[in-house]
This record gives sequence, structure tokens and C-alpha cells, in this order.
Amino acid sequence: MIKQTSIDLSKYRLEKAKKLLKESQILLESNCFDGSINRSYYAIFNAIRSILALITLDSSSHKGVISYFDRYFVKTGLFEKKFSKIAHLSFDSRQISDYEDYFVPKEDDAVQQYRNAMAFIQECEIKQDEFISSKLKLPFEKIAK
Repeated sequence: MIKQTSIDLSKYRLEKAKKLLKESQILLESNCFDGSINRSYYAIFNAIRSILALITLDSSSHKGVISYFDRYFVKTGLFEKKFSKIAHLSFDSRQISDYEDYFVPKEDDAVQQYRNAMAFIQECEIKQDEFISSKLKLPFEKIAK
């Protein structure tokens, strides 16, 4: 059974992810493509952290968070591999957009990042509900049996 504090934290983080996705949309509509890419990435990052909260796991690094997601949720088959690819591509896009000198992101890149973030959050909403309602077993429950 999942602790209520873990459920509350998971729900909070998923709401934060949705807020960041909305910010990404606003930036995209304002032709602020670098900002939209950044917000889409953070929406995905917080969605991942919302799922990790259910197994009381977190990391101080972004790569650590994604690595835990891959290890406990993708490799166990709880999430499709495409969601791992989305997380990794989103991280790479955000890194380039935020830190590469003279890089100017294209609208298509920002739109794709936004769409990926939307799909990722929708999947996390479904999985979060399934984990909380025990329709789907968390990875530690699967390993223990």
C-alpha cells in the first residue's frame, strides 16, 4: 500500500507538471521557442518525479531522475520505451536550447517538445491513477513477488 504522503506528493508534482505544460503552451504561442522547450522539459521532469514519489525515490540530478524512471518503470514494462526516449530527447533539447551559444530553436522543435510533454503527462496521469488504485503494481511490488 502506498503511503498517503507519497500519494499527496505525487499528485502535487503532477499538478506542477501540468502548470509547466501550460506555461510551455503560452510561450509557444508567443513564439518564445527556447522558453517553451525549457518549460516542456520541466513538465516531463516533474511528471517523472510524480511517479517516483509513489515509490519514495528521488535524485538530486536530472539524469538521476531519468535513470530511476528507466530502471524502475521502463525496464519493468510499466511504461513503454517511447516514454524513455521522450524523456531523454527532451533533456537533450533543453540542454542545447538553454546552454548552446547562438542556438536558435525552430518552431517545429518547440511544437514537438510540447506535444511529447503533453503525451508524457497524460500517460503519467493514467499510470498514477492505476498505481494508487492498485490496478497496476508498483515496481517494488512486482519484484517482491
